[in-house]
Amino acid sequence: MSGFGGTIATAVGMFVGTNIDDIIVLTVLFLSSRAAGSPRPWQIWGGQYAGIAVLVFVSVVAALGLTFVPDDWVGLLGLLPFALGVKGLVAAVRAHRDGEDASPVVASGLFSVAGVTIANGADNISVYTPVFRTIGAGPTILTIVVFTADVALWCLAGSWLGSHKKVIEIVERYGQWLVPAVFVAIGALIVAESGVLLKIF
Repeated sequence: MSGFGGTIATAVGMFVGTNIDDIIVLTVLFLSSRAAGSPRPWQIWGGQYAGIAVLVFVSVVAALGLTFVPDDWVGLLGLLPFALGVKGLVAAVRAHRDGEDASPVVASGLFSVAGVTIANGADNISVYTPVFRTIGAGPTILTIVVFTADVALWCLAGSWLGSHKKVIEIVERYGQWLVPAVFVAIGALIVAESGVLLKIF
């Protein structure tokens, strides 16, 4: 029983520790959904589950010794949210110049939400891989089940944080700048913290 409980506790701690920044992303996505109607809540949930599933799958494959991409280079995935944010800022500048209202939407569908989740969690692979390599098949399956429940809790938390009327009003007014800026910052942090720029330059 202690092994069972220990695996669950480890899985919860591992998920929370590697996905705490996802709360920010989910909150922004749910705010965008409520302020502009996109992405839809089901797309946020589906994208989050799909993104985490990809990260876990890659980690399991890497744990089996079949990794093809060095961990140092996965930081380049941060370019995805960065690019989405820049695209949103460019749209906001054009709309402001033309006297129009710009949408705060940056990630507009299931696949873009999944992509941002994968990019934001790219460093998770370096944490999950050695764990999956050492705990065996049974505990790995249990860990994945725990992750599945944790994703639901994360989405609920992001939805709750993104449901406050005053915050939604701020996003409706300034979201065309705030939402893309958050994505640019997240993408820049992912790339910077990975150290991949040092390898390129």
